[in-house]
Amino acid sequence: MDPVTRLGVVGCGLMGSGIAEVAARSGMDVRVAEATHDAVEAGRRRLTASLDRGLRRGKLSEEQRDQTLARLSFTRDLGDMADRQFVVEAVAENRDIKTGVLRDLDKAIEDPTAVLATNTSSIPVVDLAVVTERPERVIGLHFFNPVPVQQLVEVIPSLVTGADTVLRTRGFAEQLGKQAIQAPDRSGFVVNALLVPYLLSAVRMVESGSARPDDIDRGMELGCAHPMGPLRLLDLIGLDTAQAVAESMYEEYKEPLYAPPALLRRMVAAGHLGRKSGRGFHTYDS
Repeated sequence: MDPVTRLGVVGCGLMGSGIAEVAARSGMDVRVAEATHDAVEAGRRRLTASLDRGLRRGKLSEEQRDQTLARLSFTRDLGDMADRQFVVEAVAENRDIKTGVLRDLDKAIEDPTAVLATNTSSIPVVDLAVVTERPERVIGLHFFNPVPVQQLVEVIPSLVTGADTVLRTRGFAEQLGKQAIQAPDRSGFVVNALLVPYLLSAVRMVESGSARPDDIDRGMELGCAHPMGPLRLLDLIGLDTAQAVAESMYEEYKEPLYAPPALLRRMVAAGHLGRKSGRGFHTYDS
C-alpha cells in the first residue's frame, strides 16, 4: 500500500497535538482541526512549545523544527479534511462528541478508501464505526501519552473493519516509528483493561486512609520499578479522562473494580484534574 502523505488530526489537546507532531516530523502533510479559534491557537502554541523543547534538548535541529512547523496547518472546518488519506479523531473521550465528529468526517472526506481512526481509550470501536457510511474503514488507533515519547499504539479492528484497513493502519503506525499491538474491540482493549483497575485501587487506598499519595507512588516506583506511581500517572492522564474511561469500562462489564471511586468523582467535580489544572493527587507549577 502507498504510504500516508496527507494526514488529518481532529482535536489538538495533549493527544492530538502529539499525534500531529510525530506525523509532521515523519514528513507527512498534517492538517489539524479544532472547534474554536482559541482552541486552534492553544494547539498551535502547544505544538510549537513541544518542538522548541526538542530543539533545546538536542532531539532535532533548528532546520528540522522549522520544516516540521511548515508541514502543519490548522482549520476550524472539517470540510478541509476532504483530501486527507487518513484521519485520526482525538477529541474528548465522550461517545456523543466522537460520533458527531465521525459522522461529519464521513461526509467531508472524498476518498472512499480513506481510513477514519479513533484514538478512543475505552469506547468500543464498533459503536463508533456504525454511525458512518463506511464502517469497514473505521478502526481504533490508541496512542499513549506523551505521544512523541511512548512507542506503543493499540490497533483495534471492530467486527466490521476491513482487512485492508487493518494493514493500512499498521503501515501508518510504522511510518510514525511506533510499535503496534492488535487489541480486541472490548472496552479498555489490552492496556487499560489491565491498567485501570490498578489505578483505581490506588485511589481507593487514599480514599480509605490506608496510605498517602506520596507513599503509594514511591512504593510502586521503588518497590516495583515503575517509572511513575499510579497517582502521578492519573494526574498525567487527567482525572476527568480517567473517570470517563472507568465509566465506559464499568458500563460494559458491570464489575466493581472498574467503577470510579467516589473520591475520583469528587476531585473531578472540584476541578482537581491533575497536571493540566495544577492540582490532582499532587500539586504542580502552572
